[in-house]
Amino acid sequence: MVDLTTLGDDSIAAKGWIKAHKWLILRRLSQLGILALFLAGPIFGVWIVKGNLASSLTLDILPLTDPHVLLQAVLSGVVPETAAIIGVVLVLLFYFVVGGRVYCSWVCPVNMITDLASWLRRKLGIRTTSQISRNARYWMLALTLILPLVVSGGIVWELINPVSMMFRGIVFGMGAAWMVILGVFLFDLLVAKEGWCGRLCPVGAFYNLIGKRSLLRVNASNRAECNDCMECFVVCPEPQVIKPALKGASKGISPVILFSDCTNCGRCIDICAKDVFSYGGRSVSEVKRLNPEVIEKQGARA
Repeated sequence: MVDLTTLGDDSIAAKGWIKAHKWLILRRLSQLGILALFLAGPIFGVWIVKGNLASSLTLDILPLTDPHVLLQAVLSGVVPETAAIIGVVLVLLFYFVVGGRVYCSWVCPVNMITDLASWLRRKLGIRTTSQISRNARYWMLALTLILPLVVSGGIVWELINPVSMMFRGIVFGMGAAWMVILGVFLFDLLVAKEGWCGRLCPVGAFYNLIGKRSLLRVNASNRAECNDCMECFVVCPEPQVIKPALKGASKGISPVILFSDCTNCGRCIDICAKDVFSYGGRSVSEVKRLNPEVIEKQGARA
């Protein structure tokens, strides 16, 4: 059992506070920096980026379009413009390289709320026995794509999407968005660990699917130095992805974490006092694949 009161202390002692939080600091700078670019126009009149996370235009040149949003729009009967299609292609190419769920940990502003809930759960020692399957997010994703077909001409999910509501709330005033964000926070705090991002969010599920072959990966290249402290399993939002790469040497399993559930957040890199983990590329030829059901069971035990 990991002592939550001393979680991360060994890493800080070995590397210093800054290095032990390097990727967390960079993630927050990324999330806040992206928000600042969008808000600079409405608040200060400096229009570097116009639009929002669903669709934007940078410096009046570079279009970016969320492929999940565009797919909903097409299903609702909208004929996309050329700029929107180009924006989708650019986004897909980017996430093909860095990993689809990088969106969840490096871009999505709601991640800061769920991270706070996760941190507070550990500090307060809150434990719950929620049985929500991680596959539920794919059912939620399917629902977001069915609703535009049922409600003609409407991208229904974007009206209640916590990410969209949070962004609109920051720009125009939170209003009812406070209730949605508070609901996500309390759900993660009191009902299910990493409940929203890891088990229900359809946006995360979508980017999970498009990042299955992405090139940038976390790997346990120094796994021989692992001292079984288990702290990486505690802080990882998708702990089921760690064990094969970390403990699979005897079975010939690559140390590269290839599962698209991984958010490339760098938590495991920060928390490890032995520098077991690092960022790197994928090498499919080295991989011995495991049955997904085995991975799910390993993750449940973790």
